[in-house]
Amino acid sequence: MDTDFYIEEISPELFTKMEGKSFAKGCTLPVMELRYIHFLHKNLAGETLEGEMVCNFHIADRLIDIFKQLYEAGYPMEKFRLIDEYDADDDRSMADNNGSSFNYRLVAHTNRISKHGLGLAVDINPRYNPYIKTLDDGSIYIVPDNGKEYCDREKDYPYKITKDDICVCLFEENGFEWGGDWDEEKDYQHFEIPTEQIKKWYPDY
Repeated sequence: MDTDFYIEEISPELFTKMEGKSFAKGCTLPVMELRYIHFLHKNLAGETLEGEMVCNFHIADRLIDIFKQLYEAGYPMEKFRLIDEYDADDDRSMADNNGSSFNYRLVAHTNRISKHGLGLAVDINPRYNPYIKTLDDGSIYIVPDNGKEYCDREKDYPYKITKDDICVCLFEENGFEWGGDWDEEKDYQHFEIPTEQIKKWYPDY
């Protein structure tokens, strides 16, 4: 067994940490469809760090492959802690530049379950790659709040995800869409499985 890059079912011990947090009350996804993944990654200083997250079993193998290639390429990613360490508070996790996948919640400003709620989306370096949306009242919604200074994508800064970098290329090669390509909103941190594919796995989505 690879002791650096591996996949496990959700253990009773891990579920105890998740229950009432990322596995929120009313979660519609059976826990047996989730997987814990462990991997290595490099930060901006080139240090090797351990990463972990919970995702849907449909994408666990893909993510391990992606993270292994990003590690080998030295692609900088700052932090991957279980979002339950932030009490499943996505804003806190993003503000700390923490990458994550499964977290049962709704899409902001909607009643729809987020693709994170199915563990079929991944956020990477979220502080430096914020979510940006113009609301109906003309105001601009940006998360995390401390990511506002990184909304100008013409500037250069650490941990920035760009269209042609290896991170975007690997996720796209593995069937994900990048939120940085969206027209009506931008989610530069975000990679997700397309809805058409999700409906094949979860017809009611």
